[in-house]
Amino acid sequence: MRRIVANVSLSLDGVMQAPGRSDEDTRGGFAHGGWAVRYFDPVMAADAGAAMAELPDLLFGRRTYDDFYSVWPSRKDNPFTEVLNQSRKFVASRTLVEPLPWGNSTLLRGEASATVAALKEAPGGDLVVLGSGALLRSLLAAGLVDELRLSIHPLILGSGRRLFDDGGPCRPLTLAESKTTSTGVVIATYRSP
Repeated sequence: MRRIVANVSLSLDGVMQAPGRSDEDTRGGFAHGGWAVRYFDPVMAADAGAAMAELPDLLFGRRTYDDFYSVWPSRKDNPFTEVLNQSRKFVASRTLVEPLPWGNSTLLRGEASATVAALKEAPGGDLVVLGSGALLRSLLAAGLVDELRLSIHPLILGSGRRLFDDGGPCRPLTLAESKTTSTGVVIATYRSP
């Protein structure tokens, strides 16, 4: 069985909205886009590089897939573009239609918890979720997430979309690993027991 591993950047108050760019996600009037960039350091770069070195299969919600596709395929100034372009990408969506525009992309139609549960049972390596808040919340509610890799930034944003909404499931987790970067980001890996 495949594992589902979620990589999420969070502020101290749990906001995950638009960590990478000012124009990434302005829903709700969010004006703090790009908040995580100033915290990126060699420790985070090495951590991200190690995670991407294995050419993981990626799992996206529609909104995050569209955003990644609008930015990453044409970037040439980093080591991640080639990995993202070559990785198999699975996209959970009720609105997209095939063919998907980014190479190696497969549409998972229907209810995400059911389609991802079936994908999890199929042969293959880990399925890595990058961002994709709505998808991730539904997978957490269905008990499908095996590992949360949270990059917790020393910043309180005060507003924005959060990873954990009120009324979510109660889930005990075990801390498997943690490290602190030179900029104060705590990278904490939690696993389901």
